Amino acid sequence: MKRYYYPRLAFDGIRKNKQMYVPYLLTCIGMVMMYYIMAFLKSSEMIFNMRGGRSIQAYLNLGSWVILIFACIFLFYTNSFLIKRRMKEFGLYNILGMQKKNIARILLWESIGIYVVSLGLGLLFGIAFSKLFELGLLNLLNAKVDYMLSLSLHAILASMAGFLVIFFLLYLNTLRRIHFSTAISLLKTENTGEKAPKGNLLIALLGLMLLGGAYYIAVTIKEPLAAVMLFFVAVIMVIVATYMLMISGSVVLCRLLRKNKRYYYKPQHFVSVSSMAYRMKRNGAGLASICILATMVLVMLSSTASLFLGQEDSLRNLYPRELVGKFTMENMEAVSKENCAKLCAKLDEACSESGAEKRNFFGYRRAAVTVLFQGDFMNTDPELTGDFSLEGVKNITNVFFVGLEDYNAVTGDTRVLGENEVLLYEERMDYPEKTVTFPNHVTYQVKEKVDQFMDRNVAGELVIPTLIVIVPDFDEDIGPLVDAYGRYSDHTKYEPVSVSWNYGFDTGLTTEQQIELNETIYEKFHGPEGESEFGIHYFSVDAREGERADFYSIYGGLFFLGIVLSVVFLTAAVLIIYYKQISEGFEDYARFEIMQKVGMTKKEIRKSINSQLLTVFFLPLLGAGIHMLFAFQIIDRILLLFELNNTLLFAGVCLLCFIVFGVFYAVVYRRTSKVYYNIVSGGRA
Repeated sequence: MKRYYYPRLAFDGIRKNKQMYVPYLLTCIGMVMMYYIMAFLKSSEMIFNMRGGRSIQAYLNLGSWVILIFACIFLFYTNSFLIKRRMKEFGLYNILGMQKKNIARILLWESIGIYVVSLGLGLLFGIAFSKLFELGLLNLLNAKVDYMLSLSLHAILASMAGFLVIFFLLYLNTLRRIHFSTAISLLKTENTGEKAPKGNLLIALLGLMLLGGAYYIAVTIKEPLAAVMLFFVAVIMVIVATYMLMISGSVVLCRLLRKNKRYYYKPQHFVSVSSMAYRMKRNGAGLASICILATMVLVMLSSTASLFLGQEDSLRNLYPRELVGKFTMENMEAVSKENCAKLCAKLDEACSESGAEKRNFFGYRRAAVTVLFQGDFMNTDPELTGDFSLEGVKNITNVFFVGLEDYNAVTGDTRVLGENEVLLYEERMDYPEKTVTFPNHVTYQVKEKVDQFMDRNVAGELVIPTLIVIVPDFDEDIGPLVDAYGRYSDHTKYEPVSVSWNYGFDTGLTTEQQIELNETIYEKFHGPEGESEFGIHYFSVDAREGERADFYSIYGGLFFLGIVLSVVFLTAAVLIIYYKQISEGFEDYARFEIMQKVGMTKKEIRKSINSQLLTVFFLPLLGAGIHMLFAFQIIDRILLLFELNNTLLFAGVCLLCFIVFGVFYAVVYRRTSKVYYNIVSGGRA
């Protein structure tokens, strides 16, 4: 044979099927580009050297693996459309005398050509846009930027190796399909329809039950930790149920439409319903894939955008003052009013040295213990309170004890309590009892529940339900409890009660001065002298401005990752829709051609096409909207772990994302429906 015979056949095969191959090639280029950008960013020196850079690069590393794995799965999916379209051509080659090993050589040159073009252009665009993405990420994080363009050899080699493996696996999969097919079956592959799955009503009912179970989990979850544990279980249930319903449920839908004579026996509906039922198994799988991808985009964008937009509120929730700290003390004597006054004087000394003035100061004493409520009794058995399984997390509660004097001072309230009376403040829980019994078996009457503790939710930093108990006198009411259940007591029988002095204040200093004051305070109390003088067991002090960079790096990094992955998944959804339109257009061409010969006009063809596409292609959008609606509460619970408790913000972002995605989906539908119409009405490939 001639020297370039096989490469020429490979090139002609791609050229003659350019309507199928061009979008596929563009997708491959896009996947390589996105992977290179993620690999470049995760090894960027500029990002690594910024505050919080390591956390961001950990997210980017995860994102790069997600893109690579998704690219492998998705390219296998789309490659199946291409190969089915080419099977008739390969069957003709086989009948004309070309052996399968020769067909394998053609496919090898095709794979090499697509790999080289995809890698070359993908890396070219990746290098060109990598700096733009880097600058965008740094701007999201309010970090310093450097406009010097750079390359990453590691990212280039990783892209070459990763996609070489993917294209090699695609090549082997195509050889497998051809090897186990005869020449006749290859010729008929393109026209082979899909049989509707048997027992589809049972599968549809199972899908409904599975989806109902996932929705029940999503809407009944309350605790953030339990939400995290059950989220991925619910996601898997939703994915499986969606495929069951889209595949089997769509067959049931077609049967119901056929039974409706008024609907079915109309020109615009007759052909469309018949063709849908003929190939609904594959059609349903594609629709389910679009629905899942759409849901993933909505979940990622809405959650990460909400975190990014609400990051300042979250930062102030976690740090209600410019400087906040906690001194965990050895015993009740160390947390006496006199000793706390000495701690406060030491803070004043540090502020004076730094030229700061304490503003909006709060300080209060607190005792803390983890309990399992049995009726009104606080059981501190560590075998129960140390259970962090799903069931255990749902039952255990953090209890904070605060004195009435401190409560009134912090909130500006003037509450009064009688003997053996308490006030309760609930965080992520609802305490139903009228009395509360402490671990030392002393019972108090619940006078009332209050709706504030200070100017923030003090328990916001905790991820399990929290109950704040305000007692009449901290020393008299909590002293015996700490003595019996103190830090250094016998922990094998009960959970220890720790005591602390918590404080916070504003300074009016600049960012750099706040960080310097934070370091000064740390030095004042750090070391054996500070611990022995005040009885400190452990202490922490944080400056809001000192934590801002790390805080923003997490939220900005997640938002950036959400944008990148959403673009990748959107591209996949668009390509699935496009290939469905083309492949089904070629399958339906013969049917519509017959209908035209018996008198069906092009206007009626367009009505039939609109009926089919509106019936089918907006099901994924509807399904994604329903999934998102039921997932709202469980995602909202998870966002509490990131200190975002602004439900209205999250709801608004979800609604906006759905509207924008709906408009985008409608545009894609209109563009691809024109391709389908051109094929079935004129036979243009």
